[in-house]
Order: sequence, then C-alpha cells, then structure tokens
Amino acid sequence: MNASNLSADTKMPPPLEMQCLNILWQLGSASVPEVRGLIPRDPPLAYTTVLTLLDRLVRRGAVTREKSGRGYRYTPTADRAKVRMAAVQMLADQHFDSSLHELRNYLDQITPAQPPKAFAAAAGHTA
Repeated sequence: MNASNLSADTKMPPPLEMQCLNILWQLGSASVPEVRGLIPRDPPLAYTTVLTLLDRLVRRGAVTREKSGRGYRYTPTADRAKVRMAAVQMLADQHFDSSLHELRNYLDQITPAQPPKAFAAAAGHTA
C-alpha cells in the first residue's frame, strides 16, 4: 500500500487497521503496547488482536517492522496523503457517481449549525 502500490483496485484497510495506521502516522513508530494503548476501546483490544492488525498492515506493505528488544517497532510506509485521496475517491465513487465535484458540493451544503450526526460527534456538537 505504499505510494507506488496504491491504485484504484487497492482496497482500503478495514477500520481497525486504519486506526492502527493513523496512530502510527501520529507517533512515527510504535510498539504493539503503544498502539494498543491509543485505540479507543472499552474493553481494550487484546494484545494479540493488535499484533494481528499490525502484521496485516506489514503484509499489505503499509507498515514495516523492526526488532526492538523482545518485540517489534512498527513504522508506517504508506503515504498518508495518498491513502486519504484513495479514501476520498472511494467515497466519491460509491456515493457521488465518481465525482469529486459532487462530493465537494455536498460538503459545501453542510452547515456547522446542522452537520450530519457523525460529523457533529467528531466536532463536539450534540445532536
């Protein structure tokens, strides 16, 4: 999933893998316990679950790992801007007839006073 491998037929990582990738982009590199501690889950994900998610990202080419003590440190190799563009294009393809222009028009119609519920929660607004 590095910049050269990211194409229209590449599937985006599933949500939990994306959470791990976002944490790695934020930290630069991290161990399994560090990533696990930043995934907002109650109860927390199991160590082995996070390990599996990170290993899947390694197999996709989105992350590398390097031995560090008894474990590994994971570092993102996927270009965040390219992954974001692929996600936006996927959204446009699936919901706006592949038109980024139509997506932009839709987003321009959303007012801060009445954003969609998901946006309101992210922005701290109450519904």
